[in-house]
Amino acid sequence: MNQKERMLNGLPYKAWLDGLEEEREFCKQLVYEFNLLPPKERVRIPELLGRLFGKTGEKVWIEPPFHCDYGWNIEVGNNFFANYNLTILDVGKVIIGDNAQIAPNVSIYTAGHPIHPESRNSGYEYGIPVTIGDNVWIGGNAVILPGVTIGNNVVIGAGSIVAKDIPDNVIATGNPCRIIREITEEDRIYYFKKRKFDAESWAELGANRT
Repeated sequence: MNQKERMLNGLPYKAWLDGLEEEREFCKQLVYEFNLLPPKERVRIPELLGRLFGKTGEKVWIEPPFHCDYGWNIEVGNNFFANYNLTILDVGKVIIGDNAQIAPNVSIYTAGHPIHPESRNSGYEYGIPVTIGDNVWIGGNAVILPGVTIGNNVVIGAGSIVAKDIPDNVIATGNPCRIIREITEEDRIYYFKKRKFDAESWAELGANRT
């Protein structure tokens, strides 16, 4: 098994061998082009993300700047939006479902290193996949760590460090990230804490449900 195959299988691997360095260089060139787009050329964002990512759905957008290692190891669904300064270390697969909303300064890490200094100094590292479901909102400055699965319809609070799996239909926050409560039907009528949708916006929401 070469080093790329080891990386993709979650085994210890060395990142400078078997063409991996060259693949990162290719990614850096695309990311450089993406991050330096003039404002009048922002219409090219979906096209460049389509070239960069392994798979994209419809209506995909990231506000530059953005950073990743390989790009082809990232898959995102329909209606994907990420705000400024998203960083994805995609040495492991990163799969994100439909209707993702990602706030500024979020980091998704699949990469890691051995704990023991002798093992770590060997140059071996690893990548463990991250999976994020449909309809997930990740708050600003959150960090998603290797191996985490986040379920559907989840809200991750700002500043959270997500080190363990999060199930469907919950709000979770903190360091380490913990479940605060389930998301209920009552939440539908509020847009912020206990502020209810006004009649105009609520009428639109109702129309969109029928």
